[in-house]
Amino acid sequence: MRNFLVVFFIATSVFAQSPKDSTYKKITKADLFSDYDIVLIDSLLMDSKYKSPLYETSTYIIKDVENKDVSNVALTTEVLKERLQKVNAKTPFHIAYNPALEKVIKSYLKYRKRYYPALMAKAEYYFPMFERYLDQFDVPLEMKYLAIVESALDPTAKSRVGATGLWQFMYTTGVQYNLKVSSYVDERQDPVRATIAACKYLSNLYTIFGDWDLALAAYNSGPGNVAKAIKRSGGYRNYWNIRPFLPQETASYVPAFYATMYLFEYQKEHNLIAAPPQIRHFETDTIQIKKTISFDHVSETTGISSELIQFLNPAYKLDIIPFVEGKNYAIRLPRKNAFNFIENENAIYTLAAEDASKREKPLPKYFEMDKRIRYKVKSGDFLGKIANKFGVRISEIKRWNRLKNSRLKVGQRLSIYPKKLAIPKSSVKVSSTKKNTKSNKKGAYDLYTVQKGDSLWTISRKFKNVSVDEIKKWNDIWSAKSIKPGTKLKIYKS
Repeated sequence: MRNFLVVFFIATSVFAQSPKDSTYKKITKADLFSDYDIVLIDSLLMDSKYKSPLYETSTYIIKDVENKDVSNVALTTEVLKERLQKVNAKTPFHIAYNPALEKVIKSYLKYRKRYYPALMAKAEYYFPMFERYLDQFDVPLEMKYLAIVESALDPTAKSRVGATGLWQFMYTTGVQYNLKVSSYVDERQDPVRATIAACKYLSNLYTIFGDWDLALAAYNSGPGNVAKAIKRSGGYRNYWNIRPFLPQETASYVPAFYATMYLFEYQKEHNLIAAPPQIRHFETDTIQIKKTISFDHVSETTGISSELIQFLNPAYKLDIIPFVEGKNYAIRLPRKNAFNFIENENAIYTLAAEDASKREKPLPKYFEMDKRIRYKVKSGDFLGKIANKFGVRISEIKRWNRLKNSRLKVGQRLSIYPKKLAIPKSSVKVSSTKKNTKSNKKGAYDLYTVQKGDSLWTISRKFKNVSVDEIKKWNDIWSAKSIKPGTKLKIYKS
């Protein structure tokens, strides 16, 4: 802890200037981080409290942008310079013209323009909520554009290394900012909780660097890499001066943020028209649930589409809201439908209980990641298979269980601290062999082709005396997510 405080003091003293004053001057050699300081930053900050949540760039970022042909984009350098000056005048970021930034902006206009209407419709839902918490933590409101760069405003986005959610938190970083993950819930995918965590993280980074551009770079690559880049540049604190010394990923990351800010500020001038939003955040409300229910139970009873429920509740990984003592899990619904839910709440719980009584295989047991479970070794198990199942390392399993070698015995009990869901979604389905003999009807049936915009609930209403539960049983469907346009569904005749 003492070493951490030393590094924290060094960081805050070197970067104590306000974001806009004397930012582009060089720091004297005496003010620079020493090699020892940087080692401490790497070990105490990057690997611990302030570890970067991202290890790769989002697909939103255009790679090899310098090689893109943007000669036919109707935006002159003079006009862009004038507009960037206006943006810079009202933001704590340093939005100065740079040829590289011009290339990024023009690349987005040429290669990503068709995606912006849908993206801006999502922004209509998320941005007011972002701004509420950014303001609460004294983080610039423009930081809302960071979520676009990170995830393209997809709360269920996952990188190949496991960064998850709107703000792309790695598991360990999420835990440090109180984002819990269980077999049913991933709070990194909860828009409100993840936004609060991102605000805290960004606020901490600004405390270290005293500059929002550098905090932005540190969010991507870690504060250790930013400190190294400052030293290698000879002491510059202007992002564009230290850019050549940052990881390649971060070199593209910050300009993507600047370009996104510009395009949202000048969307009308570039004919970027938002699509109508599905719903706005202020039009929703949350209701605490009293028993475990699924999205389909709510949809079938209230008439709210499963797709809308999924959009409003992305943190629930299995489309199931678990009831756990002390957890206070809630469902977010359109405010106009909230009373309908309350009015039918008992019917929803009754439907859930009926489904549970008919289920041949129980739902996965609720457990929180990194909380110990006891695993019974089965025939065919080996350490690598078990480690992969729970997202841990072989060496960790050996250490937790004091194993001297890799030999296992069938029936042996192992202590595991899981980092991912051990039971895949497919395994919670009832096996098709058993289900065919017990739940599928015999006799004549119609084949219904799923259309765009269909949900199980809307399909059930197209047939007389057919319920969502029956459609699921007849077609071995566990989740509404498994039906897509073109899917053929059996609908048995009465």
